[in-house]
Order: sequence, then structure tokens, then C-alpha cells
Amino acid sequence: MKKDIKLKGQLRLYVRWPLYLTVLLIAMNVWIYVISPYAGMVMAGFVAVYAVIAGVLYVRNKPVIYTELVSFATRYGQIQKNLLKELVLPYALLSEDGRIIWMNQQFMKITDKGPAYSRSISTIFPQIGRTLLPNEENPHTETELVFGPADYRVDMKLITLEERIESSHLVSALEFEGSLIAVYLFDVTEINRYIRENQEQRMVAGLVYIDNYDEVLENVEEVRASLLVALIERKINKYFNAYDGIVRKLEKDRFFVVMQEKALAQVRENKFSLLQDIKTVNIGNEMAITLSISIGSGGSSYMDCMEYARSAMDLALARGGDQAVVKVKDQITYYGGKTQQVEKNTRVKARVKAQALRELVEGKDKVVVMGHKLPDADAFGAAVGIYRAAKTLNKKAYIVANEVTTSVRPMLDLFTEINSQEPGIVIGSSQAKEIVDKNTVVVVVDTNRPSYTECEEILSMSSTLVVFDHHRRGNEAIAHAALSYIEPNASSACEMVAEILQYFADNVRLKGGEADCMYAGIVIDTDNFMTKTGVRTFEAAAFLRRCGADLTRVRKMFRNDMAEYKARAEAVRHAEVYRGFALSTCPGKGLISPTIVGAQAANELLNIVGVRASMVLTEYNNKIYVSARSIDEVNVQVMMEKIGGGGHLNIAGAQLTCSVEEAMRTIRKLIDQMIEEGELE
Repeated sequence: MKKDIKLKGQLRLYVRWPLYLTVLLIAMNVWIYVISPYAGMVMAGFVAVYAVIAGVLYVRNKPVIYTELVSFATRYGQIQKNLLKELVLPYALLSEDGRIIWMNQQFMKITDKGPAYSRSISTIFPQIGRTLLPNEENPHTETELVFGPADYRVDMKLITLEERIESSHLVSALEFEGSLIAVYLFDVTEINRYIRENQEQRMVAGLVYIDNYDEVLENVEEVRASLLVALIERKINKYFNAYDGIVRKLEKDRFFVVMQEKALAQVRENKFSLLQDIKTVNIGNEMAITLSISIGSGGSSYMDCMEYARSAMDLALARGGDQAVVKVKDQITYYGGKTQQVEKNTRVKARVKAQALRELVEGKDKVVVMGHKLPDADAFGAAVGIYRAAKTLNKKAYIVANEVTTSVRPMLDLFTEINSQEPGIVIGSSQAKEIVDKNTVVVVVDTNRPSYTECEEILSMSSTLVVFDHHRRGNEAIAHAALSYIEPNASSACEMVAEILQYFADNVRLKGGEADCMYAGIVIDTDNFMTKTGVRTFEAAAFLRRCGADLTRVRKMFRNDMAEYKARAEAVRHAEVYRGFALSTCPGKGLISPTIVGAQAANELLNIVGVRASMVLTEYNNKIYVSARSIDEVNVQVMMEKIGGGGHLNIAGAQLTCSVEEAMRTIRKLIDQMIEEGELE
């Protein structure tokens, strides 16, 4: 602690002033002695007496002055202490390790602790741990906490005692060590309440679309049509009016909704029950009514919220409808989506997209097509179809395929064989980067996620991007596409491309092997026309059959070797049923395409009675590939999206970077969570 205490500043000068005056008198005495030696001698006597008296007084009064200073400091400190005690602001002093040394009356009143309380601050406020205490590196910390009925902001500052002593105008200290922590409590209950009320009263914008308005009314008697429409509108108005919302009809099947933020929280809590309630409206309509709902929130203005709502509605429609999408700035949340999208009977959209594609291709010199990484039959078949469309317009065309699995190898060999006169059609990523420029159309098929494509870099190298996909759109999507055709109700990308080819040009002629590739894509994605198959699926297959697709050749393409067949059988044999979900792992050792085998095993498990959905985990290239399948009871796309994947309502998947055991625990935890939250019935 302190070793020597000295006076400093003006006080030191005041105490030593008689000694300084003695020096002045001695100088004056010398000057007088020069003028008159006799007078100087007389003056010297008086100076000597003065010096003795001043020295004696300095020595004898120094302790008295120190005593008076200490007494004054004590009284001054007592006044300060009383002021701090009676201060309205709660205030306390802590030791360096967080132990309470002193509290004022307001602090004691709030904490209900006495002046003798000397335990750690964390015993009163558990939120304040040792890591939150200030230190030399971080001398000021703050946090917010709830204590009793009030909210407090806690400010903590480090007080170094050495610095406080050095800044004193009265005393100085050498080698003074130690520090304290000052704690201030600021009551922010009212401020937080006002902030909360302001947030809760902020307006959010929403849109409500009837997905199948025309299809439902087609099957309803004319006299009942108006009544059905009235019941639908009444259902929508009643639902949002219950949350103090306002609904206004924009078009026959579109509505605009405005509500408060606090109402949105309630709507999200009940998971947009209107999606299910609207399906109960029935006055003879054979088809259940479905809605798409979008909500935009968190914008700095009403226009921002409306723009968020429009963007969310695009997502809801691209994902197949029958769901709600809430967009809060960049955060997107999905609700519902349990119903298969109604197949549209009209081909107007396909014809319009075909014409738009033709215009884009005609304006460029080259076309580069690519699917997703590890392309399957659907991705490669769709790429073949786009290649043929480009060649019809006499454009240079290339297909990007880096790593080809054994399931796609027969298709690739067949395609290259029938186009042997044009070598170098199928290229890798490095070649694609050299070919693509601003005069190239880049077409992406069977995916709309940039990170999933064979070569993400070329997306930014071309000014003209085209996307053809049948997967429901997720948060990640290819931006700034000149043409985007996403049709979740289509069975496959090959089905979509087959429709495009029929309207692309009159002279489009697929070669027999190319038609085989596209037909194979449809067969694989529909599981031999058993899943997600509609009228337009068979029409696309009929078109390919007329183009020369041979069913026998297609069947031979997908025969498995013995190792793959045994691996699939092992996955089925070791499967277990967990809460209605068939779970298994596929042994990938020794297999060239283990992910394909895993997907096949997932399809096989759906044939077991009582299985609502199946999930097969396959380890490949230091990742765990999850193949999820269902028939109609479970939306596996929503499940896979929760772990970073996606897909269709009945066919989905995900990629996890962990061990097989950890991935299985993740799947089990996901199932438990969704069942507990009511997302799985």
C-alpha cells in the first residue's frame, strides 16, 4: 500500500511560502549590505531571527496541517459517502473478483440486501458472471437483465486506485496498487415497454392468393359458384379480423392484408391455421381449396414491407402453394405446404417460356447447360434436351458434367456415341470457364440453387441466365435470371424441357438416344410413373416416345450390378421404424454411386406397411447424404429444409457434414421436434 505521503500543488506552495520568503530576504539583505555595511549587519540579524521562527513554525506546524487535512478529508469523504448513500441511482462497489464491498441505500432497496452483504454480485444477478466483469483490457461493460418486476441496464466500470491517487490535488502516493468495480443500475422498464409497444404496433403487409380458384369453380354448379366464393371470402375475412387485421379484395382470387406486428406473432403461433380451415369449405366442390399467404415485416417503410410480401408470395407460389411464407428482411420462414400442388391443365406458360428461350438463344453465339453436382438422370436428360434445342438454331452448345455416376454413365455413353461427329460436347468446369463469356447463354436445369450447380463461377461470367427446375424454391436461389421457369407441380425437369421442345421450333428433332435420356429422367424421378405423375407427365412421355425413345434401352440403362443390389438390400434389411419413419444407413464402401443406391433404398422402404416416410443416410466424399421419401402423408421437403436441404413434397434430400451417428441423431431429433410442435400429425 502507501509508503510515503507528500503535499502537492497549491497547498504545498502555501505551506512552504515562509521558507521561500526567507530566501528573498537574504537576497535583499545582501543588496543592503553593499549599500551600507552597518545597515546590512543590522538587517542580517532580523533576517536570521525571521528564518529561525519560520523554520520552527514549519517543522512544528507540519503535523498539525496534516492532521487538519486528514480531518477535512474525512469530513469531506463522509459528506460524499452520505450523498452516495442517498443517491437515487442504485450504485455499488465490487472487488476485482466481483464481491460486493459497498452498496448505497437505493441498491440495497432494490436487491433487498443489507449493508453487511459481501458475497459475489452473481448471487444477486446470476446473469453477471466473471466473464462479464470489466478488466484492464475491457474497462467498461454493460448488459441488460430482468430483476423482479423491472428491467435494468447494468453499467460496470473498472476503477484503478493508483490513477485516482495520482489525480489528487492534495496528496500523492508511491507504489499504490489495487482496483475496484463500480456498478450502476439504470431502470429501463418504461423505455423497453415503449420500444416493445412501438414494435408491436408496427404495420405489416400481406397477400392472400387462392391457388386453385379456376380449377375449383370448374367443377361447381353455376348457382353454387357465387356462394362458394362468398364462403371463401368470409373465411379469409373472419380469420384476419380476429387478429384486428384489415382485408381488401384486389382481384377475384387475390386479397391484400394489413395487421399489426403483435397480431402477426399470434398468427405465427397458431401456424396459419387458415391454410387448413379453408379446406373445410365445401358445397359440392370436388377439389379442396388451398391458399398461398405471404407476409412482409421488418421494413423501414410500408413500401418495404409490401415488397417483402411480394417476394414472399413468389416463393410460396414457386414452392407449390398451400403454404404461408413470412419474410422479415432477409429471414424467411415457411408454414404449411402439406398438399401436392394442383396440376395446371393449360400449357400457356410452357409456350411462353419456350418462345422466350428461343429469343434469348437466337441473340447469342453459344449455349452452356449444366445441372447440379453429381447429376442424376433427370439433370442430364434435361441438359440433353436443351442441347438439342440450341443445335436446332445452329448454335454451339456444351453440357457441363464434372463427375458422372455409374447410373448416368450409360446415358452419357449413349449420348456421346450418337453425337460422335461432334466431340467435346460434354466438358468440365475448367473448360466451361474458358468458353463462357458475355455472348453465352448459361442454362441451369434441375436446380435453382447456385451452390448446387456444377460450376457456380460461370453464373457471374454470363449476362444471360436461364433456369428450368421442378423443385420448390428455397431461400437460396439464382439471382438476376433473364428467364426463370420453376414449376413445382412438374414431375421432373425432363418433363418441363419436353414441353418446351414442343413449342420451341417446328423443326426440333430429337435423336432416339437423346429421347432415351430424357425419358429415363422422367422414369427415375417418378419412380416408374408411381410418384408425382400427372396428365402432362404422360403427355411428355408420349412426345418422347414419338421421338424414338426405346423403353427396353431405357430399362437396360438402370440395371444394377451385384454390389449395388446387395448394398440396397442391406439398407432395407437394417432399417428400423421410428415413430412411423423408416430410418437406415446405406453401406457405400466399394460402390461407385452410393447416393443413388441410398435413394433406391429409400424408395423401397416406402413399400412397408405403416411407414409414413423413409430416410436413408449414405456416407460419400466426407459428407452424409440424406435421401428422404414419402407417399402423401409427410412433406419431406419441409423436413429437409430444416437441416439445410430441400426438394419436393415427396422427394427431398440434404447434405450433412458430420458422422453417420450424429446425422442419425439429428434426424431423430428433427422428427421428435416436428411431432411435438404439431408440424407432423
